[in-house]
Amino acid sequence: MALRDAVKSSAGARAFSDGLYDFLHGAESSEAKFHRWCDTIAALPRKQTRVLTWPLVTIFGFIAQPETHIFIKPNVTRIAARKYGFEFQYQSKPNWDTYASLLEFAATIRRDLRDLRPRDMIDLQSFIWVHGSDEYM
Repeated sequence: MALRDAVKSSAGARAFSDGLYDFLHGAESSEAKFHRWCDTIAALPRKQTRVLTWPLVTIFGFIAQPETHIFIKPNVTRIAARKYGFEFQYQSKPNWDTYASLLEFAATIRRDLRDLRPRDMIDLQSFIWVHGSDEYM
């Protein structure tokens, strides 16, 4: 796994943990924290594989703060947004505009499903997953 290799060294582990803490608890805007988190992930030491991917950039915030952060699997999310009629602004390299668009998509789903009372982004991401995955067709 690319992340495991990236955090094997003390410097990599320290950069990752400090960056994640700042992303979750920093005082700056969500956009500034997200940019810095992507920069942290991109700067991790790595061997032949990419570390800066959407799943890696979004999974830790999603697990730690599911009321705030959402997880993105690009293909499933793009399919779900298309089926839902939402104009998802996707770019393959992790960036704030795409993440903000995903948060807007989640807010739209939350509004549309308010009678079902989704609790957090886990419920919303699950809805996206079911709509965008071939497993449920």
